[in-house]
Amino acid sequence: MNENQAVSALSALAHTQRLRVFRALVMAGPAGLIPSLLAEQLGVARNALSFHLKELAHAGLVTVEPQGRNLIYRADFARMNGLLGYLTEHCCQDGTCEINEGGNDAKACLSC
Repeated sequence: MNENQAVSALSALAHTQRLRVFRALVMAGPAGLIPSLLAEQLGVARNALSFHLKELAHAGLVTVEPQGRNLIYRADFARMNGLLGYLTEHCCQDGTCEINEGGNDAKACLSC
């Protein structure tokens, strides 16, 4: 992943509703979801959902597959992992990183 792709992905996720949509697709796993189920699950209007799905797809974070009369949306796990890899590529400047398991289940890299 390059810098422009990372900025595009982060920009797409920098909206509350799109972040919720993406997280729902991550939770759905490889099976994905059709928009009507996703809209119902998130309590969002279908036309608004369509806009958010388009933005996520444009950023490469979701894929869409026609299946009969339905469209199946899936999180692109390779792209998601690429973004995470890009963000942590130079963590601790190539030193040994330790993971701090905080009480709130957050993982934080401790500087060396």
